[in-house]
Amino acid sequence: MAAAKSIMSMRQWAHMEAGLGSSGILEFISMATKDDLDSNADFIRLADKYVEVPSGKNVNNYANVDLICQIARSEQVDAVWPGWGHASENPRLPAKLKELNITFIGPCSPVMSVLGDKIAAGILAQTAGVPSIPWSGDGLTAQLTAEGTIPDETFRKACLNSVADAVRCAERIGYPVMLKASEGGGGKGIRMSNSKEELEQNFVQVQSEVPGSPIFMMQLCTGARHIEVQIMGDQHGQVVALNGRDCSTQRRFQKIFEEGPPVIVPKATFKEMERAAQRLTQSIGYVGAGTVEYLYNAKTNKFYFLELNPRLQVEHPVTEAITNVNMPATQLQIAMGIPLDRMPQIRAFYGLPEKDRTSRIDFMKQDYVYPKVHCLAARITAENPDDGFKPTSGKIERIKFQSSVACWGYFSVWTHAAIHEFADSQFGHLFARGADREEARKTLVLALQNLEVVGEIRTPTDYLVQLLQAEAFRVNSIDTSWLDGLIRERAVRLKYEQTDVVFYAAVLRAFRALQAKDAELVKSIEKRRLGLLHQVKGSCSMNLEITFEGLRYHFDVTRVAPDAFLFKISGGPVIAAQVREQPDGSLLVSIDGSVRKISGTEEALGLRLRLQGVGTVLLPTVFDASELRSDFNGKVMRYLVPEGGLVKKDEAYVELEAMKMIMPLKARATGKLKQLKGPNSIVQAGELLGTLQLQDPSSVQQLIGFKGDFQLPASKASGLDSLGYTALKKALLALDGFECLGSAEDLAQEIFLQELGLSEEENTEQQLQAATQLLEYYLQVERRFGPLMAGGEDLAVSQVLQDSEPSGFTVQLGLLRAHSQLKLRSELLAGVMERLKSLPVHEPRPSDDKPRAVSEGLLNREVSQKTLRHIREEGHWKRLSELLSELSEMPSHGHYSPVARRAAFVRS
Repeated sequence: MAAAKSIMSMRQWAHMEAGLGSSGILEFISMATKDDLDSNADFIRLADKYVEVPSGKNVNNYANVDLICQIARSEQVDAVWPGWGHASENPRLPAKLKELNITFIGPCSPVMSVLGDKIAAGILAQTAGVPSIPWSGDGLTAQLTAEGTIPDETFRKACLNSVADAVRCAERIGYPVMLKASEGGGGKGIRMSNSKEELEQNFVQVQSEVPGSPIFMMQLCTGARHIEVQIMGDQHGQVVALNGRDCSTQRRFQKIFEEGPPVIVPKATFKEMERAAQRLTQSIGYVGAGTVEYLYNAKTNKFYFLELNPRLQVEHPVTEAITNVNMPATQLQIAMGIPLDRMPQIRAFYGLPEKDRTSRIDFMKQDYVYPKVHCLAARITAENPDDGFKPTSGKIERIKFQSSVACWGYFSVWTHAAIHEFADSQFGHLFARGADREEARKTLVLALQNLEVVGEIRTPTDYLVQLLQAEAFRVNSIDTSWLDGLIRERAVRLKYEQTDVVFYAAVLRAFRALQAKDAELVKSIEKRRLGLLHQVKGSCSMNLEITFEGLRYHFDVTRVAPDAFLFKISGGPVIAAQVREQPDGSLLVSIDGSVRKISGTEEALGLRLRLQGVGTVLLPTVFDASELRSDFNGKVMRYLVPEGGLVKKDEAYVELEAMKMIMPLKARATGKLKQLKGPNSIVQAGELLGTLQLQDPSSVQQLIGFKGDFQLPASKASGLDSLGYTALKKALLALDGFECLGSAEDLAQEIFLQELGLSEEENTEQQLQAATQLLEYYLQVERRFGPLMAGGEDLAVSQVLQDSEPSGFTVQLGLLRAHSQLKLRSELLAGVMERLKSLPVHEPRPSDDKPRAVSEGLLNREVSQKTLRHIREEGHWKRLSELLSELSEMPSHGHYSPVARRAAFVRS
C-alpha cells in the first residue's frame, strides 16, 4: 500500500502543485517479489519499472538493506522512499545510502536510531522532561553521544533480556503490563499480560515475532486514548506540527479506525502535546515525517509519552484530509532541501495569503488555522472478525468500491488478485470527511456498506459498520481497551435471523450442486457415455443438510423450473424460491416477491455466506473434536504442549505465524496431544495439525436435529402455488423433465378447469389452445426418440444426440431431461387427450356461410369476436387432428402405448 500511495501522491503534486506536468519527470522504480507479481499488486502497475526480488519473509526482500542498496545503485536512483514497515526504521539503510551518495527520504541514521527505537526514545523523552508512565527504563536519562545515540550502558538498563527480567520488572511496576519489541510495530511484537503465566508465554511470542529486537516493558495505562501528533522537520532546523490523530480504536494494539482532529483532547492541551513533540524532535535536528504518540487520560486531562515513529504512517491521509497538505510530496520537497515555510500547502495551512510567498513562519510560536473538517478512516484487512481477527489469505476476484467527494479510498490490489501469506493483512483504507465527527461517521458507515470484496479472504467490513454504530463510539467515550473488550465478550455480532441464514445457505448450496450436476452431464454427453438417461433422471432433486449453531437441518430440494426450486424441510413447510444467477456469480433469490442478493464461498473451514442487508456469516464445517486443524494459512512456529501432553479445552496448543503475526490456536476439547507437523511446516486453512485422545468423549457437544416451526420472514405462502405458475406452465415444465409435484392426472384436470369470468366458448378456446401446445411440446422430443426405441435405449439416445449435434450439448441435455420423464409425460398427455372428448365441438360452417351481420355490412365488436373465436377454434381442432394422427402412430409398446391408444381413440 505504501508504494501505491506514494506514487499517486507525488505524481499528483508534480502535476497539480509544482506545474511539472505529467510527462514523467518523476520516475518510480519498485521492488517486487514473485508473490506480489502473482497477486497482481497495484503498486507494480503504477511504477515505471519494477525489479523482481526474492520471495518469502521481508528479510529476503523489502527489509533487506543490502539488497535495497544494491538495486538503488544498479538502477542509478537519486533517492529511496522507504514507506512504512519493512526497512523504514532501520538506521543501517540511511547510513549505507549516504555512503552511496543516494538520498534517503527520511531522518538521518543517528536520529532514526535514537528516536526510532522505542527504548531510546523513551529515555530521550524523560531527559527532555516529557511525562512518562512506569516502565522498564524508569528514571533513566542520557546525553547523546557524538554519534547522536544513547550510550549503550544506559540503553541496556532499560532492556529485558530474559523471562526472569520481565517477571521482576512486572512485579515492580505492577500488572497488567505491556511487553514490547522496540523494533516492532503495526501490532507485531506487542503483548499485554495480566499475570506471571501470561507474561512468560508472551515473552517468547514477542521474541519470535521480531527476532533480535530489544524488548522493554511498560505499565498498561487503563482508560487511556491513543493520540498522535504529526510532525515534519526540514533540513533548516524547522519542525511543524500538522495537527494530529486519535487512534484509540484498536484490537491487539493494531489500529482499526483513525480520525482527526483528535476532538477528545481540549485544544489547549493538544497544543501542549504539539509543542512538546516539536521540542523533542527539533532538539536533535529531526528531518522528514514522524509521529509522536501519546497516551491521554480524558478524565484527568493528562498525557504521557508513548513512542515516536520516525517515518510516515499508513493513516497519514487523515492528516492530508484535515490540513490539505500532501504528505509524501512534502517528504519529497524536504529531501530536495526546500524549507517548510516556503511550501505553498504549509503556508496555506497557516492561513497566509497566496500572494505572500516569502514571509517567515515561526512554527514554535505561530498557530495554524484549526481544521474545519473531520476525517474518519477505516482499515480494510484480510482478517476474520468471527475468529478473533485471525489473518486470512487467498485469491480476490474483485473489489467493488466507488470513491466520492465525501469518501476516498485506495487498495493495494483490485481484481483477479490475491493476499499472500507474507503480505500485511491490510490491503485497503477508506477515508470519510464531514463537517464534524458525526457527519464523517455516517459517511464512513455508508461507504463500508457499499464496499464489496469477493474472494477467498475474510474482511471485517460488516463488523466495522457495527462498531461505528455502537453508542460508545458515537458519543466518543471509548479508550484503547474498548474494542478488545467487545471482542472478548463477543458483544458485537451480526444481527440475523437464524432461519434466514440456514435457508439461504441451502439455496446457495443446492443451486451450485445442481448446476455442477448439469455441467457433469454435459461432459458425459460430450463424451457419449453409456447410461446417460439414467444419470439425467436424478438431475432435478437432491437431499441437503445444513448445520448451524448446534442444529442440523435436512432439506429435500426439487427443481421445478430452470430458475425455480422447492425446499421441503423435515417437519416444516415447503418454500418456493426463484433463483437468478448474476454475471458476478451472486444469486438473486425471490420468495413471494421479496428479493435478496446472496453469494458465498466454500472454504476448508465452512461456507462463508454473504447476505444482502446482513453481512457475512460463516457456517462452519463440523469437524471431529479430536481433530486439531489450522484456522488459517500459515507456518508452524512451535507446539506449546509436548507430544503426549495433556491439552485442556480452550487452551493454546500451537503457535502459527501468519502475515507477520504469531497466533496461538486453542483446543476444542481436553485430551492427550499427538503432533502431526514439525516446526516451520507450511499449512493451509483446515489442515490437520494434531489429534487428541479425548479425556471424556461424552463431553463433546453433539449436533441436534431441528424440530419446530421453520418460518422465513420473507415467506408468507408456500409450495409451488407461491410461484404463481398457471396450470399450462406447470404442465410444460413437467414435459421439460423438471420435477412435477402431484400426479399427472391432477395436472391434466387442472388445465381443463373452467376459469371464472370467461364464457363457455372462451374457456373452450383457451383449453383447445393449451391442449394443442402440450401435444406439440410432447412431440418435439418424442418424434426423435419414438422410432428409434426398438433398437434399445442407449442406441436411441446415441442416434438422437448425433442428429442434434449442431444444437449444442446444453440443448441435448434438455432433450435427455425431458425424455427421461417419458412415463410422466405420457400419463400427462393421455390425461389431456382424455379430456378433449368432453369439450363441446361446433359444427364447421360451409365456406360460403357468412353471418347475417357480415352480409348486411353491420359487423359489430361482439359479432367479430365471436366469428374470430369460431375460426380459431376450427384451426385448433384441425391442428389437434394432425397431432393426434401423429401420436396414434407412436410405438405401441412401453410408455408410448397409452399415448398411441388414447390418440387413436380420441381421433376416432
